[in-house]
Amino acid sequence: MISAAYGVLTRSLKGLFATVFMTCAAQAETTTILALGDSLTAGYGLPQGEGFVPQLEAALIGQGFDVHVVNAGVSGDTSAGGAARLGWILTDDIDVALVALGGNDMLRGISPEETQRNLATILTELNDKGIPTLLIGVLASSNFGEGYRAEFESVYPNLAQDFSVNLFPNFLEGIAQAGSFSEAQRLYLQADGLHPNQKGVSLIVDKITPSVVSLMR
Repeated sequence: MISAAYGVLTRSLKGLFATVFMTCAAQAETTTILALGDSLTAGYGLPQGEGFVPQLEAALIGQGFDVHVVNAGVSGDTSAGGAARLGWILTDDIDVALVALGGNDMLRGISPEETQRNLATILTELNDKGIPTLLIGVLASSNFGEGYRAEFESVYPNLAQDFSVNLFPNFLEGIAQAGSFSEAQRLYLQADGLHPNQKGVSLIVDKITPSVVSLMR
């Protein structure tokens, strides 16, 4: 009786250990992606599940990747705000980071030098932790002159070179290549003319997903 009971207990423990091991292994294989950004990342004005983060996660899962994308987008955030809050959102389980900040800096006319310093602070912290990063750029309007526009848009390639990180030049590239400005505004932007609707986000995600896949690999 003792021998039989011991055998049952041993098999039960082996089954338990196997289950725990398989669960831990499955969790370890999940790639956690931090999406640090502003309203474009946060999914401003869109129902839950239709923003950039959930659509990107779904696209990656659809390609067979076991991923979890953390939405660290805050509407209205600047590069300074992102740099200030990175420390408490950069948890140990983050494997990969997307940095999509600077749009609000540009809209407020913040100097490109300040934007570059703030983004450099973010990239330094990610680099120190050995986290592969995709820097996502923003195109500037000509509201503050062509000089400001050229200087601002040079921030992203300069940083990508300095920190040896991957660069996706324009967050809105998927929409920008979808047709004329008036057509894109009508079909793919919300009523405010700034933020993408669900269809617009789909175009953005389609364009950026290969760069995210390349980063993970």
